[in-house]
Amino acid sequence: MVTTDEVLPYLNTVDFPATRDDIVREAAKLGAPEGVLKALRGMPPVDYHNKEEVLRSAKTEIAEETPAEKAAKARDRKHQRVAEYLRRP
Repeated sequence: MVTTDEVLPYLNTVDFPATRDDIVREAAKLGAPEGVLKALRGMPPVDYHNKEEVLRSAKTEIAEETPAEKAAKARDRKHQRVAEYLRRP
């Protein structure tokens, strides 16, 4: 998981509102590392109106797992008997 400090520099030149693909394209153009691009590609494909929305949607340290996501993983047999910190998102 990347940090907000790693993602934020690649959002400075984005013209908001922007789609997920626009944001990923701009970050790639600026030379973002693969971890940052992966976090941005993992966002829902909607329009984002500012940097804060992007940081909440991208898998950064402020985008914690929601209770619904935890419950879905608990029901998924693939994740049973595996400690939570060892699970792959």
